[in-house]
Amino acid sequence: MEPRRRARAFVLGLLAELPRKNCWTIAEQAGDASPDGMQHLLARAKWDAGGVRDDVRGYVIEHLGDPGAVLVIDETGDVKKGTASGGVQRQYTGTAGRIENAQVAVWLGYAAPGGHTLIDRDLYLPKSWTADEDRCAAAGIPAGITFATKPQLARKMIEWAVTARVPFGWVAGDEVYGDNGPLRTWLEQEEIAFVLAVACDHRVPAGAGRTIRADQLAARLPKKAWQRLSAGKGAKGHRWYDWAWVTISGPGPGHRYLLIRRNRRTGELAFHRCYSPQPVTLAALVKVAGLRWTIEENFQAGKGLAGLDEHQVRRWTSWYRWVSLAMLAAAALTIAAALEHAYGSCPADQIPLTRNEIAHLLSGQAVRPAHDATHRMRWSRWRRRHQHRARTCHYQRQTAEDRARNDLRLEY
Repeated sequence: MEPRRRARAFVLGLLAELPRKNCWTIAEQAGDASPDGMQHLLARAKWDAGGVRDDVRGYVIEHLGDPGAVLVIDETGDVKKGTASGGVQRQYTGTAGRIENAQVAVWLGYAAPGGHTLIDRDLYLPKSWTADEDRCAAAGIPAGITFATKPQLARKMIEWAVTARVPFGWVAGDEVYGDNGPLRTWLEQEEIAFVLAVACDHRVPAGAGRTIRADQLAARLPKKAWQRLSAGKGAKGHRWYDWAWVTISGPGPGHRYLLIRRNRRTGELAFHRCYSPQPVTLAALVKVAGLRWTIEENFQAGKGLAGLDEHQVRRWTSWYRWVSLAMLAAAALTIAAALEHAYGSCPADQIPLTRNEIAHLLSGQAVRPAHDATHRMRWSRWRRRHQHRARTCHYQRQTAEDRARNDLRLEY
């Protein structure tokens, strides 16, 4: 009962409008005397983060489930300063747009007509981690975990979704997944339809055992091959592009296409490998390609509204627990917005409630901090004592290191 009560307070803290979200600020918001209880929830309390993930998925499917929904796979990274957090190393992250010291995870989003949110996650461990048993043990990573690529992590999450009988019709993802042949082959073998982005130099079958680059194939298309279609509504209205598609061959049954998108202003091209067990229309492929961007909105909402990226934890268990509770908080906002759209009565001069607006209203009405002056002063003293101990330890460690360096110089 205690972990459940504590988890409820933690999720409400994640939804609160705090300048930073960590165990300190969430505990103060909840009225606790110290962050010990919240830290215990993440590190040592007995509860199953995988079970919470399953509950979140069931919660989402109950309210948003649709047989035509799209599972969207993508990764995002959190920039880190240290080297002890599980999976952290210098690697490319789209969050920074460059190679940074970062922790990267692969995510599975669910995009349905009623709304979209995250339903699964897996921490990516580079080979530098999986090859170092001592480092993994220090971060609490279970023994026996081996290296898995991002497409392999994506496949595992899709398999979990299939096993859980999640209703969906398509899988979408960016070039990391579209350029991965084994993932595409597995999806085709399972008869799972997909629209996966590929690079411009991606080679597609051209008959008689030959292949051709995607951009070279696009250059051969006549003007009449292009159609103007919307990839869905964005913040500023419909996203109009020129689209073309080419049927390509492949082993086994099913229908395969190269889908090409052209920016109407710049002429920039984007390419997608597509597969469907049944014949489909160009408009259907375009719709799925457009829904791939919902996961970026989910990352933005999760980080901006539910503290998805603000975890200051190092250990494996704590990371999974933090992000699972953040997924729950973000899913609650998504479902609240979906119910408002479905059943709410919105005045003609207003838009329906959004996730951002619901989070703001919730923070002001339901997530009420402890305003007692004594409580605030107690926390001020706690923080200053903790910071004093941390500074003292830092100075002592720095002094010891300086002495060791001086002793080493004297020896030579």
